[in-house]
Amino acid sequence: MAKTWYPVIDYLVCAECGTCAAKCPHGVFDSAKAPSPVVKNPEACIDHCHNCGNRCPTGAITYVGDNTSWVPPHGTQKSKETGCSCEGHCC
Repeated sequence: MAKTWYPVIDYLVCAECGTCAAKCPHGVFDSAKAPSPVVKNPEACIDHCHNCGNRCPTGAITYVGDNTSWVPPHGTQKSKETGCSCEGHCC
């Protein structure tokens, strides 16, 4: 689990579709606040997992601690089913 890696939501860009919260396999988001994404458990986020950011249709998610040169896809979702870039280490 990560202490210096977690998603940050740009609420000015967020469409509040709930995709990030619904598809996060790690329980990072507060499901009671859905569809508005609220990071409730940042320590549950996995280092270098971009699952929620890859699925965000508006590119509203970035990450604290991201040094990977990853860029939000801004509307182009990944075709991989998991969407996670941790190469199978977390999901």
